[in-house]
Amino acid sequence: MPYLELLVNVPVHDETELALEFSKVAARALSKPESYITVSITFNKTLTFGGTLEPAFALRVVSLDNLSPSLNEGYSKILSEFITSKFGIPNDRGYINFDDPGRGYLGFKGTTFDTIFAK
Repeated sequence: MPYLELLVNVPVHDETELALEFSKVAARALSKPESYITVSITFNKTLTFGGTLEPAFALRVVSLDNLSPSLNEGYSKILSEFITSKFGIPNDRGYINFDDPGRGYLGFKGTTFDTIFAK
């Protein structure tokens, strides 16, 4: 169920193609089937980092059960390399926030993953 929400202050030229590519990269990076992945890429010209409007990003990764400090290190490398390659944004111009909300705090199909996994 990983959800990746990317904000950039660099214009996105082909949003559809980029989102589909990011979905594949995320699936490989997080070792999840792409059918579980949701991505969103948003251009926000007012996104600042370090008090400037120089190229920057903010990435939020929400996922259940496969986030940890040791794994996040590898995810950070792969995901920031993708951002740098596609937008030219240096990896020191943004943050990646990893969030595992817990099964009881994530809804799907009118219930929560806590209930789904209990079956």
